Amino acid sequence: MTAFVPDTPLRVVATLSGTHALRIEIEGDLDFYTADTLVATVRTQMEDNPDVRELELACGGMGLCDSAGLAALLMVRRRTSAAGVHLALTGRSGRLDRLLDVTGTLHHLTGDPAETAKDQDQAREQDQEQELPRQ
Repeated sequence: MTAFVPDTPLRVVATLSGTHALRIEIEGDLDFYTADTLVATVRTQMEDNPDVRELELACGGMGLCDSAGLAALLMVRRRTSAAGVHLALTGRSGRLDRLLDVTGTLHHLTGDPAETAKDQDQAREQDQEQELPRQ
């Protein structure tokens, strides 16, 4: 059996800044062979540091990002959103931005976390109260 060894293995380095901010540097290709490394690192770091409220994925050293890499980024977004952690993708290359734009995930991955259903209901109620005519 022949095993494929990627030309550019993924290297992730996690650094905790204070008690609320976590930075994970990504170096190498985020692809089918390496995407699980990123997801596992994020999962482990978030479990080990439950007070984290900011997660920065430093993408400056990222090479290729294929569909599995994109899926990994989306899994990280889902995990951070569920935990109430703000996700920031910094140092994005033009190639990564184009991938996110073409797939319709740019704002989802780089925008603010989605509001919870409870937050949305409260905002809707406040809007309705403001629209009621006064007598």
